[in-house]
Amino acid sequence: MRGAAYDPLKRVIDVFLGGLALVVSLPVQAVVAVLVRRRLGAPVLFRQDRPGKDERVFELVKFRTMVDPDPARGLVSDEERLTPFGMVLRSTSLDELPTLWNVVRGDMSLVGPRPLLVRYLDRYSPVERRRHEVRPGVTGLAQVSGRNALTWSDKFARDLEYVEQRSLALDARIVVRTLLQVLRRDGISADGSATMPELEVPGG
Repeated sequence: MRGAAYDPLKRVIDVFLGGLALVVSLPVQAVVAVLVRRRLGAPVLFRQDRPGKDERVFELVKFRTMVDPDPARGLVSDEERLTPFGMVLRSTSLDELPTLWNVVRGDMSLVGPRPLLVRYLDRYSPVERRRHEVRPGVTGLAQVSGRNALTWSDKFARDLEYVEQRSLALDARIVVRTLLQVLRRDGISADGSATMPELEVPGG
């Protein structure tokens, strides 16, 4: 079972495993929330609109990893605003734990193309827009193939491969590879960037 035929079962798995992981991780999330409040201040959660399945916009929720912009202190870019504590949260993927709520709600899936910025919607080619045929994921084929160390073109190629080949077996492999990658802390950032460079406007 793969492709669209797999989607109903995939949603059942998301609700069950996502809900279980959300409940089990609550003590860890409570500790992380306290640390974020002490190290970075309020708000504890980072909220941002992201496009999901069929480009429907939803509010993504994660733990905050950056300080607020402050040009007077030279804190403008992601590199300048990302603290060592925030980098630890990202490298261990602890910042992603609140995103399990998005999975339970149906905004996201445990596995799928990562949800990017709303402003990128008009920068995709018609083929690249196919990444929105499925729910975005907490992890995905692009993430276990290099995460932010991939170029945009490579990342989109992996996203489209997932859209076409999605299945229970593929999802299971991606989850296992994700756990191994988190332990190794690979691919957290792209070369010369704290996260991932801006997706350029076509022809720009």
